[in-house]
Parts: sequence; structure tokens; C-alpha cells
Amino acid sequence: MASGWSIKGLACALALLSTQVGAAGKCERLVVTGSPDAPPYSWQDPQDPKRLIGANVDLFRQVAAELGVKVEVLYAGKREQALEEVRSGRMDLLLDTPMQVAQLTALDYIHPPLQLNEYLVWTRHDAALNVEGPADLAHYQGSLSEKARLTPAFEAFAKSQLKLVPAQNLTQAFQKLVLGQVDYVLAGRYSGMALTQSLGVGNDLIARGLPVDRPGLYLAVSHNSACNDSWLRGQLARKLAELPMSGAPEAILQRNVERWKAQMQPVAR
Repeated sequence: MASGWSIKGLACALALLSTQVGAAGKCERLVVTGSPDAPPYSWQDPQDPKRLIGANVDLFRQVAAELGVKVEVLYAGKREQALEEVRSGRMDLLLDTPMQVAQLTALDYIHPPLQLNEYLVWTRHDAALNVEGPADLAHYQGSLSEKARLTPAFEAFAKSQLKLVPAQNLTQAFQKLVLGQVDYVLAGRYSGMALTQSLGVGNDLIARGLPVDRPGLYLAVSHNSACNDSWLRGQLARKLAELPMSGAPEAILQRNVERWKAQMQPVAR
């Protein structure tokens, strides 16, 4: 009788192990994409234009390696093209997308976000702006890159309350600020830091006060991906929750800020 129970117990254990291995092994390779123009989080590799590099790429590779999943991070075109590649299931995952309610029917967003992109108010060093909160910006003329990705709430506030001159990119927005055409620029902490130094205006422009917006950059798995299962989503969520305690996000961000500055340097000259 004991022997019978032992065999049954062993069979149950083997079945459970088989299920776990099957869950973990179902997805051996993820094909990933993201924004090609969002440094230091993700951008197209100038040495290999078919691929993306950046802080989010490095962080995701670290997470995937810990899960034993191989990753290929590829350029898929502009942001809308990258989104469509993932929506269709031709690629499995986006690694730097803001939360979009309209995409919930096609994508599973993994919480918490991989990064929080802090938008700061950048001004000329000698500017006499009295800004204690976002509402005070209504008294001044500002600029914002067309590529900026804000939270829906702050974007609605900016459209209704702020006087913002659109710029094709962050470089153009900062040029307007240096030339005195605008009083401030809304830009990410790290992208602003890297670009001002690369353009040689690091001593002329400064970031003031606390962040006015903190949009999350999420991992989003396609509903049409063969890799989209509860095991993968759960493991990704667990790893993302553990990341801040490791100190890895900050270190990887700083490393990619320097990486991007180094790539920008020939242009700045």
C-alpha cells in the first residue's frame, strides 16, 4: 500500500514538474521592438541599424536572461510601425510603450513599468521664471518635442492651459530655448541631460524643480504572440518589481546617457 502511494506521489510530482517546465519552456525566444528615437531608453543602433540599443533594451535583456529566455531586439520602423508589428503578433513585445487604453484589446501591459520618464522644466541658466508648479507655466511660452510621450492627464492639461510651440525633436526645442524664442522646454531628465551636454549648452540650460509629469514606459506583450502566457507575464512582473531594489535601472540609465552622448559628439562638433 505504501508502495502504491509512493508511485502515485511520484507520478503527481513528475506531472507537476512537467507542467512547470512546459510553462517555462514554451517561450524560448522573444522578438522585441520599441521606439527608434527615444534615447537614452531606446534608439536605433548606428553601428547596426537593424537593431535597437538603450537602457530599456539592456534592462530587458537582463530580465530575460534571468528567466532563461533568449531575446532579439530589432528595429521595426517608427513608433506606429513598431506598435503594429507587435499588435499583429509578427513581433512579441514592445519594451518602452506608454499605457494606452485603446491598445488594451491587443496588448497586455506588464506592471510595474520598466522605467518612469520624468519630465522637467528646462530653462536658460539666467532666466527669472517664477515656477512653483505646472500651473505657473501658463504665464510663459514653452516648447515640447513632437516625439514627447506624456501621461494623458498632463497632455490634456498642456493642451488646454499651456502655450507650447511644437518642435520636430528635442534638439530643435533646446535651440529655440538657447535663442530666446521660448522661455522653457519640457523634456525628460536623462534625455535633456545628455542632449544639453552633447550640444555644448550644459552650462547654459538647467532643469528646475520637481518633475511635472512621470509617464511610465511599459513592457507590452501582444495578444497574438505565442509567448503570451500567464507564466511569462507573471515572471516579468516579478522581475520588474525586483529591479529597483537592485540599483540596476539607475546604473544602466547613466551608462546609456554616456553612450548616447558619445555617439552624438561628432554631430556636436
